[in-house]
Amino acid sequence: RFSGIDYEIIIIDDGSPDGTQEVAQQLEKIYGSDKILLRPRAKKLGLGTAYIHGMKYATGNFIVIMDADLSHHPKFIPEFIRKQKEGNFDIVSGTRYKGNGGVYGWDLKRKLISRGANFLTQVLLRPGASDLTGSFRLYRKEVLQKLMEKCVSKGYVFQMEMIVRARQLGFTVGEVPISFVDRVYGESKLGGNEIVSFLKGLLTLFATT
Repeated sequence: RFSGIDYEIIIIDDGSPDGTQEVAQQLEKIYGSDKILLRPRAKKLGLGTAYIHGMKYATGNFIVIMDADLSHHPKFIPEFIRKQKEGNFDIVSGTRYKGNGGVYGWDLKRKLISRGANFLTQVLLRPGASDLTGSFRLYRKEVLQKLMEKCVSKGYVFQMEMIVRARQLGFTVGEVPISFVDRVYGESKLGGNEIVSFLKGLLTLFATT
């Protein structure tokens, strides 16, 4: 409120059973519907379509995308904005693997999978960014629209393709170290199927970029 930044918060909820919509409705009453925009959908339709759905309602020139379970802390948003202004970047991506970034609340297996995924991606695609699988990012709105038109991946590999396509199209990417704290309630969706999908997607990108 005191940052001098003109902002709106768009909440996309795909019929989750955890009371997200009720909480968002309360926030809307407190802060006003010009600041809190709840834009629910009847069922789970995927992350990429959620981005497109949210973009339809975004009125600003930049869009920050983050998880709503506070795994991504809002305190980093001013740093994203500072970084963007500093280098006039098209994308500013949060990184867990650079500077004082880190991950908290993951077991060793999850850390190894994430590190391994990033290492494989670095070796095969040389994307010029240190964290390919995170989703806490700031995008120039028109850049996000162009990337959404190009990206075909779903699931875990989607975030990686966004950065790879951005480099391919000549967009600039800056990074801000972030602390990622795993959700306190609920479970991660990363399982065997997602890992297989990631490897298939990685090989597809390697063959097509």
